[in-house]
Amino acid sequence: MNPLRSAVLSMLALLSCVHAAAAPQPNILLIYVDDLGYGDLASFGHPVLQTPTLDSLADSGLTFTNYYAPSALCSPSRAGLLTGRNPYRSGIKSWIPEDSGVYLRDEEITLAEVLKAAGYRTALMGKWHLNSDLGSKTEPQPEEQGFDSFYGHNAFQIPTNHNPTNIYRGNVALGMQEGYTADLYVDEAIRWLEQEDEDKPFFLYLSMAEPHTSIENPPEYNRMYADFTLGEAVGIPNGGKIPPKDQLIPRGPGEYYANITYMDAQLGRLLEWLEANGLHDDTVVVFTSDNGPVTDNWINWWEVNAYGSTGGFKGRKHFLYEGGIKVPAIIRYPGVTRPATVSDALVVGTDLFVTLAKIGGGQIPQDRPIDGIDITAALSGGELPARSLFWALDSVSEMEYAVRDGDWKLLLDHDRQPRELYNLDEDPLEFFNLLQQNSDEKEALYEFFKTTLLSIESDTLRP
Repeated sequence: MNPLRSAVLSMLALLSCVHAAAAPQPNILLIYVDDLGYGDLASFGHPVLQTPTLDSLADSGLTFTNYYAPSALCSPSRAGLLTGRNPYRSGIKSWIPEDSGVYLRDEEITLAEVLKAAGYRTALMGKWHLNSDLGSKTEPQPEEQGFDSFYGHNAFQIPTNHNPTNIYRGNVALGMQEGYTADLYVDEAIRWLEQEDEDKPFFLYLSMAEPHTSIENPPEYNRMYADFTLGEAVGIPNGGKIPPKDQLIPRGPGEYYANITYMDAQLGRLLEWLEANGLHDDTVVVFTSDNGPVTDNWINWWEVNAYGSTGGFKGRKHFLYEGGIKVPAIIRYPGVTRPATVSDALVVGTDLFVTLAKIGGGQIPQDRPIDGIDITAALSGGELPARSLFWALDSVSEMEYAVRDGDWKLLLDHDRQPRELYNLDEDPLEFFNLLQQNSDEKEALYEFFKTTLLSIESDTLRP
């Protein structure tokens, strides 16, 4: 371990012990799903999808309608979630390909490390994707970045989410695991929770594989949506050397719908377990998605038969338009959030690092810029301070940067030049580019962009 990082963690542990003695520490369940769109839940307006577990969670907690992921792709989004820092600060600019040598560096301090220092036992079940090799001896692994236990995969499930062959426990490959990733990860989560330590609260990061392609579902779930599927449901295998071109047949959204409903059912098993074991009132539950969905505007062959909904917003995964970064979010914090409430507070995924660390009595690192803020006030219906937001993403889009202040959003290209300006209050679907008509707003946002980018590029921890 880096000596400076070790010293920071030791200091966080000392300060956390002092703080924890003064306040009870709730359990924390953070559910991060993969590629779920803003419109992919019944409680967010989907006309067909059945998501009774997550609808019930919304009925018992607080729904955020103005929540943004840290990025429009998985790896940078997860880096932002776990560090509270814009992912460009940690050098995670896009999704991490296998054996690329890109990883979340040892110098970064994760939410798991902060909560572990505050006395939590910690686990990650599901997707990691913050290095390029889960078996590597040189790239930091989940159990070296604050998680006591890890069971999961890296980029995507192979060949599909049925009987996956690329699951690890720690840094040991397990070979084929019989079942579907949704039930495998919830089973493992429950097994870990049953190893109760009465002296410690838990932090469980449940990072579901669904609804990321390639997908398969139990037949009974496919039958639920048979009216939306053409032909036999056959999983399109991923991870091979040659794309299975003969299987790339559009069959409609039925299998995608079934995948989300099946995931919802497995999350229901976990929440029911918490209830049955008397942990409902002692557990903060956070549910959200890492980025926007793969819509039927497919870019890659492995996306065939994904039919995610952005709720009508422009764009999709890979793009910094609203559809790529605006995602559903629900928080249930017994005694703090009120049932069936809705907030339009402007929140971004990096805020969860700060907020959950503080809820758990952890200490926020003071030796580095932290981009997230504490949103605890919004959980009980209060206001958050006015703020500006910054995104950066090296992806397929010409628009590599986006900034938002109030109702105004500016997108900039790879050369860092302003290209599109939208008033999201009047034009939430980003139809009308006002760059030429509103020079004052453009210049104000451009100045914020330059200041923020300078802060990122001068970050002493940046690789």
